[in-house]
Amino acid sequence: MTALHGVAEESFAADASPGQHYLNRELSTLDFNGRVLALAENPDLPLLERVKFFAIFATNMDEFFQVRVAGLMDQLAAGIGTAPDRLSVSDQLKAIRAGTEVLLERRARAFVSDVLPGLASHGIELCGWGSLSQADQEWASRVFQERIFPVLTPLAVDPGHPFPYISNLSLNLAVIVRDPSGGERRFARVKVPPLLPGLLAMPDGRRFVTLEQVIAAHLGDLFPGMEIVSHHPFRVTRNADLTLEEEEADDLLVAVEMELRRRRFGRAVRLEVDSSMTEEVRTLLARELDLRPEDVYEGPGPIDHTALWQIYQLDRPELKDEPFVPVKPFRVGGADGEATDIFAAMRSGDILVQHPYESFADSVEEFIDQASRDPDVLAIKQTLYRTSGDSAIVRSLIRAAERGKQVAALVELKARGDEAANIGFARALERAGVHVVYGLVGLKTHSKIALVVRQEGEGITRYCHIGTGNYNASTARTYEDVGILTARPELGGDLTDLFNYLTGYSRRVDYRRLLVAPSALRTRMLELIDREASFGEAGRMVWKLNNLVDPGVIDALYRASQAGARIDLIVRGICCLRPGVAGISEGIRVRSLVGRWLEHSRIYYFGAGSGRDELDTGRFYIGSADMMERNLDRRVEAVVPIESADLQGRLREILLTEMADDVLTWVLSPEGAWHKLPVDRNFNAQLRLQELAVARARRRMEAESAMMLTEAETSAGSLPGTLR
Repeated sequence: MTALHGVAEESFAADASPGQHYLNRELSTLDFNGRVLALAENPDLPLLERVKFFAIFATNMDEFFQVRVAGLMDQLAAGIGTAPDRLSVSDQLKAIRAGTEVLLERRARAFVSDVLPGLASHGIELCGWGSLSQADQEWASRVFQERIFPVLTPLAVDPGHPFPYISNLSLNLAVIVRDPSGGERRFARVKVPPLLPGLLAMPDGRRFVTLEQVIAAHLGDLFPGMEIVSHHPFRVTRNADLTLEEEEADDLLVAVEMELRRRRFGRAVRLEVDSSMTEEVRTLLARELDLRPEDVYEGPGPIDHTALWQIYQLDRPELKDEPFVPVKPFRVGGADGEATDIFAAMRSGDILVQHPYESFADSVEEFIDQASRDPDVLAIKQTLYRTSGDSAIVRSLIRAAERGKQVAALVELKARGDEAANIGFARALERAGVHVVYGLVGLKTHSKIALVVRQEGEGITRYCHIGTGNYNASTARTYEDVGILTARPELGGDLTDLFNYLTGYSRRVDYRRLLVAPSALRTRMLELIDREASFGEAGRMVWKLNNLVDPGVIDALYRASQAGARIDLIVRGICCLRPGVAGISEGIRVRSLVGRWLEHSRIYYFGAGSGRDELDTGRFYIGSADMMERNLDRRVEAVVPIESADLQGRLREILLTEMADDVLTWVLSPEGAWHKLPVDRNFNAQLRLQELAVARARRRMEAESAMMLTEAETSAGSLPGTLR
């Protein structure tokens, strides 16, 4: 392990066989989580931002075990499965165990030795129960009696009480009690209520104690007359992936609801324990949960780092990044806080928006809101993959349906982690009269598309939004995404055909401009790669995406590199391509930007034989698809070419800015190891993109002011007797 600029580095995807063409997907995921953890370790970041990244790291690791590790354990039980890098399932699980232990050691070291003392120096403390004053303990005891004790249910384990079911991601106390009369020892489990905050804030609002410590201090109230021998917090992670048999389901909505209930009882895949837990209790828990010793992870408390979000929510702006307010996009934001006519703006030319630098509310949400209120709008059609709980877009669709417009929403029920929320707002849409479709059998609908049909004169005009991010106002404030608002007839025709495919029985596979998966996206992407390869050293590609996993695409990139093409890949998360290998991928460079905003957009540039680093000629595409087998073959995705010279300039600016970064950037070596790029020019791409967005907004306001002044002068000059 090495360290650059105070940030620790590891690589778990690196292996001992440099001749391997692919890096392991699961270990590459661990590498990404290590880069997130590096932000929590970075002493140059504001203190509460580091706390936030500890919470994000914990959430990422939870999902990794619920889905990826759970899948490997299923494969191990079935005796099947070998990764493209030829690692066996058992070898992958061993490597994941070793890599996770390294990450947990890093987390403990940074959190306990650095961040906790740093918080304390600013008056924010994560206290142990024993360190509280008597007055504080008395206050916490009153809170316990009033708000916590009534909802606790201690569950004993004895011949009359079988071992209780431990729900996914629940925090619990394992308690050993002794009967004073007979001396017999018993095990009991107390579940920490998940609906209560994980940290109890003391009256001063600056000190916190974990809820499990408060409960542990009052176990005598839960087991009166018994002696408390020991108590230890623990947390269980279970398989949380949906396994639907869609072809056999008469009603997909009912099938997903049933599967969500069944998923609560998925097999356990990880047990997290406090380092003070006795071997007796650890062995008992592992046995009852049917876990191997290598599935048990220990460390210092708190066990559930997702509770740290409470500390991050403190109103301490001096310990956070400087707030950034998204600006109104060019030609969309109106003067004096008023919204412009978005349809007129779209008719005057395509509009590119980049969130969170440009406002989601003033662009995408405004587009759907105006459509819902406009009497000339006849129909609205939209895909919804993940949306926020209090969604302005859902409210707009409901309003439109109530006003008699034709409204169709394709709600993807199988969006992992959001199934229950999607079911809830889907039912609300149905009650309002929206035509709700729940996706296609065997495919997830992952495309981010919206279509508005408007009566204009004697005909209709179709207005479109095609983007890279979900229609979710919450994530639009933290995820970097791009989208296009357009009235181009050929794209309106393509979206009409695509929605007919999604809602009806259309089997159209040829589109005018869109690249659609699973029908043609893979084929077309491979053709574009091969075309760059055909130009030899004049071939040029720059891609920005979340994940690069698909072996077929990776092999095509290798062939292009071997033909002389130069390829830059900005891959935020998983990358299974091995760059810079002699004779295989010498012309490929891979970097990853990890920072304040989650890099989420997918931008694909093909130089069309220009070979230029300026990217001033060639083809640009944006869309919902990463280069993964699931995106290319098992999801409905939409990728759109950007043909406006102005919009191509914006995308060029984004790519060149990110390739110039040396603050947030990690680079991938031929051996499969990620290294933090040394800071030379101190160029932060995300800060630069913020500055560019603000500068565009300022120019827009200046142009609007100049136009208003000109109009005022013209109006004044037209009045009789006016001096000019």
